[in-house]
Amino acid sequence: MPRPDHTRALHAALLTAARGLPVIPLSRTKMPAVRSPHRDELRATGCRGECGRPGHGVYDATTDPAAIRALFAVAPWSTGYGIACGRAPFHLIGLDLDVKHGTDGVAELRALAGAYAFTVPDTVTVLTPSGGRHLWLSAPGPVPNSVGRLGPGIDVRGEGGYVVGPGSRTVGGRYLLAPGAARHPLAPAPEALLRLTAPPPPPREAEPEPRHPAEKRAAGLVRFVLDSQEGERNGRLFWAACRAYDAGFGEALAPALVTAAVHTGLSEREAAATVASAGRLRASPHP
Repeated sequence: MPRPDHTRALHAALLTAARGLPVIPLSRTKMPAVRSPHRDELRATGCRGECGRPGHGVYDATTDPAAIRALFAVAPWSTGYGIACGRAPFHLIGLDLDVKHGTDGVAELRALAGAYAFTVPDTVTVLTPSGGRHLWLSAPGPVPNSVGRLGPGIDVRGEGGYVVGPGSRTVGGRYLLAPGAARHPLAPAPEALLRLTAPPPPPREAEPEPRHPAEKRAAGLVRFVLDSQEGERNGRLFWAACRAYDAGFGEALAPALVTAAVHTGLSEREAAATVASAGRLRASPHP
């Protein structure tokens, strides 16, 4: 007999997926509820679902109702659901604003908006059991995860991450939509905020021979992409492409950036789409 919290979470997950946002079931600890099929293997595996079995965390996330029901069926202990961030077409960003332990992420974001002259838009907002909130925003391309880099109490859930969906119950309590938030569409992230979420610039390296500044900059951007680790590849590629377009050589460097991203494990199609997203962003008027 399904438990009420499980049934409510499944229903809420299906409604969220109908908006085009991929979901996975979560346990009360906010961890993916479906156990890894590789948990008893002696060697670590980099499988992201290629084996065809469920249990690969955020990589299981889907918008297909039948697949969602199947995931929840193999995890009857699940009482919540997670929403994968960074996935096309919305490239969801979850701004996790903590209000605890002497930090106030809401006030920090307000101060950040004042300092960098952007407005935090009305968007889908989820109240967390600890008194904080999650703001959902869309982006033109993937954004990397970060913890506290924007300010105390501000975490960014981006590519490879997930946010807990409203209607979930965890050991801390229930996640709920903020009053009136249901009527708000998923708002685009302000461009100034997107620039702040980009990874820090790569460290400068001494060049053995003098080179033209633009050539050195281009080589540094390619190295920055080549140094990407799993979970940050798309974000670093997007940042590097934005910097290249800002410097005026985005079109010329795009093939090298795509090639570098493919070397890190991205598909050529995904890498090309990310670079194209950066080009479109930089072609739009700046605020």
